Amino acid sequence: MKAITICLLAAAVLFVGATVAHAVIFGPGGGGSGGSGTSTSMRDLYMKTQSDATKVKGENDTAPAGPVYSKTAHDITPLSKERIEELAKKLTPEERRVILASGTEPAFCGNLVDNKKQGTYICRLCSLPLFESKGKFDSGTGWPSFFAPVDQAHVVGLRDASHGMVRVEILCARCKGHLGHVFDDAPKTPTGLRFCVNSASLEFVEDGQKMPEAAMPVATETAYFAAGCFWGVEDRLQRFPGVIDAVSGYMGGKTKEPTYEQICRGDTDHAETVKVVFDPKRTNYDQLLGFFFRLHDPTQLNRQGPDVGTQYRSHIFTVGEAQKAAAEKFISEQQSNPRFKGKKVATRVSPAGGDVKFYAAEEYHQDYHVKNGGHCAMPEP
Repeated sequence: MKAITICLLAAAVLFVGATVAHAVIFGPGGGGSGGSGTSTSMRDLYMKTQSDATKVKGENDTAPAGPVYSKTAHDITPLSKERIEELAKKLTPEERRVILASGTEPAFCGNLVDNKKQGTYICRLCSLPLFESKGKFDSGTGWPSFFAPVDQAHVVGLRDASHGMVRVEILCARCKGHLGHVFDDAPKTPTGLRFCVNSASLEFVEDGQKMPEAAMPVATETAYFAAGCFWGVEDRLQRFPGVIDAVSGYMGGKTKEPTYEQICRGDTDHAETVKVVFDPKRTNYDQLLGFFFRLHDPTQLNRQGPDVGTQYRSHIFTVGEAQKAAAEKFISEQQSNPRFKGKKVATRVSPAGGDVKFYAAEEYHQDYHVKNGGHCAMPEP
């Protein structure tokens, strides 16, 4: 009875349908409750203000040149207006009000506020995974609350200046359906953030239940390339069409969980390596091999230009027999390439797996050029 009373009172004072002024303040980023984003970077990303923003929700949107992926390998390419309208046919009037018209359901009335089950919360409209139970907490506000999304790229934020206040509205990155707002008022959570979400915007899939097809990540393959300093190699490989993620790290040595300082001593036998996750429907291993050879001089032994040491060697770590055969065949063919006339290709080939593990480098190495500007003198994809 108390919950019903609260719902009625909240509904009575809830203002719906106001004209809303929105301006974009952030877009796709890194990991979330299951990713690698840090609490500080996440707070900065979601809570920063942008006084000179001119973009308004729904206006001047341009379609990307190709599919857009998140680091969790989900296709987050913005849906067309026609596709959104088709998906919206399944919504109830209340869900349409909340999701399509930026409405808010009354506090303590949503069916997911007190949900304690383990699982994933997906977008009610397009089924993109948005939040997980491990990122949910009881905020006492009356709406489902989370401290981080599944992947920061799945939740888009807008500056919301409606109702005489400035807030950050959150939307599904794929369908732009309204989710709620995010607040910087949860200091006891790992991120300090509270993603306040309408139950009407979510669908819950309990662990063990089959996820809708639209909620599944794309099928991927993984490759490992060492071509000198990983800053530039990661930067270029990340831009290659069909590549979903590129991660800088260490591989091929004897030291477990190596640090950058240890690598720099040159006695760990690890090579600065980039892990590449790619969509085999958009690119293939042979194309990646070709670009890998364009990125560096494979005839240089244990160095690349001014960077000298075994950590800068040219090395391919293969996953499975098919990659091994492809890499060895490619290297053999390159020996007759006029570019390497009179020189011997020094690229090594070793199987990944077992004791040959990939260790992700420290966070400050990841997306180094994106964070710090500049770039290495390397070919573009």
